[in-house]
Amino acid sequence: MNERNVCLIIKGGKLTAKALAKAIKLFLACNKKIAKRMTTPKSYNGKGKQSVKQLTRQGAGVTNIEINDSNIKSFESVARKYGVDFAVKKDVSETPPKWLVFFKGRDADAITAAFKEYSTIQLKKSMQPSLLENLRNLMEKVKNQVLDTIKNKDRGIEL
Repeated sequence: MNERNVCLIIKGGKLTAKALAKAIKLFLACNKKIAKRMTTPKSYNGKGKQSVKQLTRQGAGVTNIEINDSNIKSFESVARKYGVDFAVKKDVSETPPKWLVFFKGRDADAITAAFKEYSTIQLKKSMQPSLLENLRNLMEKVKNQVLDTIKNKDRGIEL
């Protein structure tokens, strides 16, 4: 058996049983937090977006892929959906900056599927006409129809 001695110092005018009980409860709560912090590992075991340093500390081989698109947030949502550990780093050494996506070597199949879905999403977005362009075309059609009806009304009145 081990014995443990604890020294608890309380400042106060009058020491009552309630004050002593409150001080002991606070001490035990702080002691639990400290013990919990010391027992938890410092490595990152989560999923999804991480820093490159956290990714390399996990012990798996790391590979990377370049992305030229500036809209990296849409890729992050797709990668999270596939449950891939990844890290995104911006390479500013070139004039149009590139994005490097680092991931574990064992996640290669999942990252390929994520990139395939990401590319189809980007292709669909590029194929869709813009909303403003559609609105302008409709405004032109309405304007032409209004002008045609005005011309027809004027001709009908001139009998």
